[in-house]
Parts: sequence; structure tokens; C-alpha cells
Amino acid sequence: MAGKFELYTDNAGEYRFRLKAGNGENILASEGYKQKASAENGIASVKSNAGDDGRYERKETAAGKHMFNLKASNGQVIGTSQSYASASGRDNGIESVKNNAPEARIEDLT
Repeated sequence: MAGKFELYTDNAGEYRFRLKAGNGENILASEGYKQKASAENGIASVKSNAGDDGRYERKETAAGKHMFNLKASNGQVIGTSQSYASASGRDNGIESVKNNAPEARIEDLT
């Protein structure tokens, strides 16, 4: 089963999206956007940048967990991963974004 983007509004009324793998696992989440069109542009940016390994910022949290940010060509963070126990788990998450994002459909939950 292919991955999908879920476009939704949060409790503060902001638009957000998350990328889910085919198994339903969340693999990338956005920041909040005031306008729906901005969130839709964020999804388009994830789709176009997902395949470029240089766009992934691999990080370690203060708690020793591993995570990543996907950045646009202008350096702005367009998506953030969950925390992973290991660097290999994080790297698998990056591969999942690369594999799922470009062809993922958008499910509008707004």
C-alpha cells in the first residue's frame, strides 16, 4: 500500500500535514500553517525534495534519540520526523520518506 499525506487542522486552528507510510506509521510531520494553501505548498515541497539526500538534516536529541528534518532548497524545515532509538532507525525513516512522498496521495481531513 502506498503512503499518503494527511492534511488536517490542529486544536489551534492551524493547518498541518503528516506523511504516513503504507503501513499507517507517521514518518514526517509539518509545522502549523495559517493558510491551507501554505500547507498544500508544504506538501508539494516535500514531494519535490524527498528524493534529495542532501535535504535531510540528521540530528541527535538531547535525550540521545535520533531524528531528522527535511529542508527545502531555501533551508527552511518542511517536515520533522519522530524520534528513533537508533541512527539506523532514523535512516530507515529517511528512506521511507524518499520512497513514499513523491507519489503519495493527499487525504484532506479539513
